Amino acid sequence: MKPFMLAASLICADMLNLEADIERLAVGKADYVHFDVMDGVFVPRFGLPPEVLRGLRRISAIPVDVHLMVADPEPYVSTFVDAGASIVTFHVESTKHASRVIHRIKAAGAEAGIALNPATGVEALDWLLDDLSLILVMAINPGIVGHKLIPNMIDKVAQIDSLLKRRNLDCVVEVDGGVTFDSAPQMLAAGASMLVCGSSTIFTADAPVDRKLLELREHLAGA
Repeated sequence: MKPFMLAASLICADMLNLEADIERLAVGKADYVHFDVMDGVFVPRFGLPPEVLRGLRRISAIPVDVHLMVADPEPYVSTFVDAGASIVTFHVESTKHASRVIHRIKAAGAEAGIALNPATGVEALDWLLDDLSLILVMAINPGIVGHKLIPNMIDKVAQIDSLLKRRNLDCVVEVDGGVTFDSAPQMLAAGASMLVCGSSTIFTADAPVDRKLLELREHLAGA
């Protein structure tokens, strides 16, 4: 199996003990913190503010992938890059000017990622790929807690992996939603290189998050 990364979905952490969970993410060697920003418009939930990101950066060196699930991403870019985002990922469906948003992210000093909703085809990436560091495949409808994996999103991951190989591009393929101990090996086999891990994998009641990260890595290494 090729190398893979695990991104911890911070919104699934214990908000009343957030510092302790962040410290455990470092112990468990999380590769990224996945930081959901939601506006209640593009998705029917509200997410994490920049103040939390600034606090996270004061106590942790883990790189942060900010996932903008907002109706108009452009005004958010400088705020979250200034707060400490390593990567800013926005939804291609959320703007008429995806290329402009990508260049604004890079000019602000972060890497740029694009997210695709389940109904959005891979062709939406055609004229953007050369400027991207990350492609995020939503394997559930965004902003809905507890939804199960949409099975044909595994095929979308494989399509993107094939496209990147044909274009000889080095880009992280991340999957968000529906990541479980059962589905994660399928996602990696299809070509994913980073998995967003939340309440179905590492933020669970049966063990601390650092132990669950280790357990998931061992499971995937043996899959």
